[in-house]
Amino acid sequence: MYRIVAKTRLSGNASRMEVLSPLIARKALAGQFIILRAGEHSERIPLTIHDVDTEMGTVSVVYQVVGEGTRELDQLESGDSLHDFVGPLGMPTRTEGLNKVCVVGGGVGCAIAFPVARKLYEKGCETHNIIGFRSRDLVFLEKEFTRVSHVLRLMTDDGSHGEHGRVTDALEDLIRQGHVYDQVIAIGPLVMMKYVSELTRRYGIKTIVSMNPIMVDGTGMCGGCRLTVGGQIKFACVDGPDFDGHQVDFDEVISRNRMYEDYEQRHREENCRLLQQEVRP
Repeated sequence: MYRIVAKTRLSGNASRMEVLSPLIARKALAGQFIILRAGEHSERIPLTIHDVDTEMGTVSVVYQVVGEGTRELDQLESGDSLHDFVGPLGMPTRTEGLNKVCVVGGGVGCAIAFPVARKLYEKGCETHNIIGFRSRDLVFLEKEFTRVSHVLRLMTDDGSHGEHGRVTDALEDLIRQGHVYDQVIAIGPLVMMKYVSELTRRYGIKTIVSMNPIMVDGTGMCGGCRLTVGGQIKFACVDGPDFDGHQVDFDEVISRNRMYEDYEQRHREENCRLLQQEVRP
């Protein structure tokens, strides 16, 4: 069992958990992930590592409540324990030899983008960061990103905070200003990463994306996280999660990730009806 030492609500339905796991904390690198289970019969959830504290022996993850598995996870509080917490898994993000990089984070993906941006900044790389959210009430980590940015652009879809627009608007603006990037790193919703990759393809800028498709065992055995990259089958859990954004078949992985949307919706409606019955006098 893995004890939750702290839980913090970041914004909306996004929260950060710090979990006591000294062995993972000693080995984890930016870009790697863990797989956890809230309880013995809970769904296995892959979450990229947000931060580690080697002295305290804790690993932080950020999650957003989107389905039954994350709903169960969100019911746990500080002092409770997770049934499973396995990692670090996957390949770390490569940051060597980069002099100027633009890191693009969208929504809860900003929690994953932050440790990558911080590592680049600490290595002396000129780091431009773009973070995007739907609205002001969903913004988090703004101060943290400010500390590790030579340039920071904060975008909201409705213009309620920062600049009005999408992350691709800010990225294209920076490119047109004359900034030449060794690489763009995009982390967030699949659709966002797709359009970032389409934009950078036009400008000939190498782009890395962090893929988080449906995943079960995290060791390449089940094949659930397969995706097509450059016409070849890859597995996000062992070959990734980072891939060349210009080679990923986004339409395929977006379609596969929607396979369980109807099931999740029915399950939410059933739980809602059960909760309504429980509170009736």
